[in-house]
Amino acid sequence: MVSFEMNDRKKIGLGLTGFGIFFSFLGIIFFFDKGLLAMGNILFFSGVTLTIGLKSSMQFFMKRQNFKGTISFGVGFLLVVIGWPILGMILEAYGFIVLFSGFWPTLAVFLQKIPILGWLFQQPYIRSFFDRYRGRRVPV
Repeated sequence: MVSFEMNDRKKIGLGLTGFGIFFSFLGIIFFFDKGLLAMGNILFFSGVTLTIGLKSSMQFFMKRQNFKGTISFGVGFLLVVIGWPILGMILEAYGFIVLFSGFWPTLAVFLQKIPILGWLFQQPYIRSFFDRYRGRRVPV
């Protein structure tokens, strides 16, 4: 089993990532406030970089299969900063989905292990959705 060592740098990175998601959520709630959205983007990106390291971040964002997501996320970030938050967030959302699409099955397994949420995700209809998404054949 692979151990995940949690040092101070990773703790700070996870905190920054969480604050980035929170500020982005607030920016969307407050009618696409470009200041909150820009702050959320900066905190999210710096949190991911601190969590997985600078070298790993560069390798992740510069992979050939992630290049489309990286470009759309970057252009979306620039659009948010220059004052076009709605179009920028649409591009960022697309880039986020493309970049992190490989992590959805891992997230599904993690959510199924959380005590209260896990019970909900173990229900037959929801579980069949996750199994279908992971590529397993589900009898219909």
